[in-house]
Amino acid sequence: MMKTLLKHLLSNILWLLAVPALFAQSDFTYERDREEVPSMQEMLETREVFEYEVRYGFFTLGWVDVELLPDTTYGGEKAYHLRTTMRSNKKLPFMGTRIVNYENLFQYNENWPYSHVFWRDDIHDDEYDRVRVIFDREAEEVQFFEKGEPTDTLELVEPASGGDIIFYYARMFAGLDESYELPVYTEDEMGIVSAKSRTKTEMREYDAFDEPIETYRSDGTADIDGPFGFNGTFKSWFSADDLRVPVEAHVRVIFGNVKVRLINYERRGQD
Repeated sequence: MMKTLLKHLLSNILWLLAVPALFAQSDFTYERDREEVPSMQEMLETREVFEYEVRYGFFTLGWVDVELLPDTTYGGEKAYHLRTTMRSNKKLPFMGTRIVNYENLFQYNENWPYSHVFWRDDIHDDEYDRVRVIFDREAEEVQFFEKGEPTDTLELVEPASGGDIIFYYARMFAGLDESYELPVYTEDEMGIVSAKSRTKTEMREYDAFDEPIETYRSDGTADIDGPFGFNGTFKSWFSADDLRVPVEAHVRVIFGNVKVRLINYERRGQD
């Protein structure tokens, strides 16, 4: 029972890193000061690499790696490829070895980034393309597949995301005194994530940085059935610098709190 719950946590924790500042309204008016928050172009050009540690109490459950891969194409146009890798802590007897890659091909417009296709590779089981989500904007629907077989189709609500695209999107609103919502498409369902960021900063310490840094905190809820009896509430922090780096997330679950913290960070796009 515990092993199954922990595996489910690691496979779902990625979107919890970014949910504190998101929205779902298709008629949203884009009104914000670009001098205060990073643009998609700024974040993509920086080519960041992240490593997070996932902890429950004194136990390290695993790690989350996030990296923007070399640019690719989709439908004959330039697209971006984001990979998020989950690695379980095999030293825990109830965990075992689990390595899962989440792949996301996306583009962005003047308002938001948007996914074209999102899929999952279970590396530890040698099962690739285990789950695939296709965002068909011509048909205005989201198509779900498991092991190559169609499982469901839902209406597409912008800005539609299948997973870690929100890792960038949330940062464009961190530190703003506004509430947001986002439609999150998981396996055969869509849920709504809502949150509000604080404008005041607080100092926090992370292994990824030599000194304490200023951060913005966000608080929110998720209308999605989460792992461990996730009750829908969470809080997370972003650095109060030019790129609003996601540095920490706390998730309430049925038996306590799970913490995700940044332990390594690089900017490979800079000279």
